[in-house]
Amino acid sequence: MYAMAAIKQYQSVNTSAQLVDASPHRLIQMLMQGGLDRIAQAKGAMEREAFAEKGVLIGKAINIIGGLRDALDQDVGGDLAANLDRLYEYMTMRLFEASRHNDVEKLNEVGKLLGEIKLAWDQIAPKG
Repeated sequence: MYAMAAIKQYQSVNTSAQLVDASPHRLIQMLMQGGLDRIAQAKGAMEREAFAEKGVLIGKAINIIGGLRDALDQDVGGDLAANLDRLYEYMTMRLFEASRHNDVEKLNEVGKLLGEIKLAWDQIAPKG
């Protein structure tokens, strides 16, 4: 029991340290990975019929996608930012539907979409 609390505390401190040192590009990567992690955890909770936990995890994934939407620079990003905004909006809607209907396939769909966006983002890492 105490070991689990210690691990969680370590992870919290480690994540906080990463946030302080992270570039804006890295922060987006961390958000995307966090979204993917929450979706995977929500899928597990759904399969275990841990519905309260599923709701919390999907809520966290929705908040992360909201953060990704907020980070979009519509002035600089042009059509790409507008398209990503619509895609993030769609993903949010699908997460709500997944939660409401306990639909693992909708979670898989959003996870796949977010994974593809993250893969592309990872490949445009800034030089330096």
